[in-house]
Amino acid sequence: MRDEDSVDTRLAARLGLLRTERGWSLDELSRRAGVSRSTLSRLERGELSPTTAVLGELCTVYGRTMSRLLLEVEAEPAQLVPAARQPVWRDERAGFVRRSVSPPHAGLRAEIVEGTLDAGSEISYGNAPVPGVEQHVWVLEGTVEITVDGTAHTVCEGDCLRFRLRGPSHFRCPGPQRTRYALMIVLP
Repeated sequence: MRDEDSVDTRLAARLGLLRTERGWSLDELSRRAGVSRSTLSRLERGELSPTTAVLGELCTVYGRTMSRLLLEVEAEPAQLVPAARQPVWRDERAGFVRRSVSPPHAGLRAEIVEGTLDAGSEISYGNAPVPGVEQHVWVLEGTVEITVDGTAHTVCEGDCLRFRLRGPSHFRCPGPQRTRYALMIVLP
């Protein structure tokens, strides 16, 4: 079994457990997250890997950052996180790769994520997973357009955009090359 398969399997089980811990039916979760009941059922059975957008909606409903949710299905990270051991999650349909460079750790409020978006790709998050979470986006390669609080920002190589996230956000790589950025997340 590939490591990605085991992470997907554990993620499916964790999503099901989060729902049942709250006493929600699939219909109730569907209403809260805006995701179809059949999709949620397939996600929890491990028949379908969630897209970035769906996982973002579920994180919002469950009051977790995506990194925190993924940490719950991964082993406890060590203080030193060698590049070869940094968890990678892919959303092939969205052209998005997410590497947890400095995963969440007990007692620490910050984490670092490397994001890569293919040229022409975009991802949207319907709401802040944790209202007021502080984010710093440092573009390492290419250009990314980020919309936060209704304002679009063009962030070029070397630039850093920082903000407190309280609502929806949107990332788009206009091309012609992919964009790679470091995202620092600091919980309130």
